[in-house]
Amino acid sequence: MTSLIDFDIKDDSIAVLTLNRPEAMNALSKGLLDELNEYVRKINADNSLRCTIITGSGEKAFCAGADLKERKGMTEEQVIEAVHYIGSSARNIENMKMPVIAAINGAAFGGGLELALACDMRIAADHAKLGLTETSLAIIPGAGGTQRLPRLIGPGQAKRLIFTAKRITAEEALNLGMAEQVTSSDNLLQKAIETAQAIIKNGPVALRQAKTAINQGLQTDMTTGLSIEHLCYKETVSTDDRLEGLHAFKEKRNPVYKGK
Repeated sequence: MTSLIDFDIKDDSIAVLTLNRPEAMNALSKGLLDELNEYVRKINADNSLRCTIITGSGEKAFCAGADLKERKGMTEEQVIEAVHYIGSSARNIENMKMPVIAAINGAAFGGGLELALACDMRIAADHAKLGLTETSLAIIPGAGGTQRLPRLIGPGQAKRLIFTAKRITAEEALNLGMAEQVTSSDNLLQKAIETAQAIIKNGPVALRQAKTAINQGLQTDMTTGLSIEHLCYKETVSTDDRLEGLHAFKEKRNPVYKGK
């Protein structure tokens, strides 16, 4: 049986997950989501892995969203549960203890874009198209899109895209702040790996606490956010890695961080 998720490790510390249903534009079937969540759990439990890249197989699609063929035979209750499962899968990715990069290799629509929005950053191939297209099917984004997109690009632009079900280019996504970088299709995975390599040079505890401070702080007011930042900073002070960073700086060498 063909795996619906390909798993690879680069540079001993970078996990690469590839959605592997190219014949279905990497749509989010229950089987694919089951495998995705299992890999997310395993990666999160492996302290040797410090960054994750999520991409899709082929150049046509990152992920076209929910598997509408699978959904066709569902009851209303089953449809609601299926959308909830996509949403909980996105939250599992968002809550990973390490930085997560979406390498958007093609079309990212509906739940596929919602999956990418749950990542910490997005690098898109220049031919990719992105959109929360649910209103064209008389539904709304139900796996986090109405919440994550406004926080990323502002409510006005998010409403424009969601209300019109507009599909935008990678370049427009970059200009809006929906993507952090655009590159050629041939160079996409390498760019994602280079970004991950720059990340994993830094302290794992610091990366985890920085992610927590940003994500949690965005949910609240500035005063509370600054308190969250302070608590996260305190978690880094007593680590061996902080002392290693100071010693490496003094000795003019690259630090060797161990996540302790």
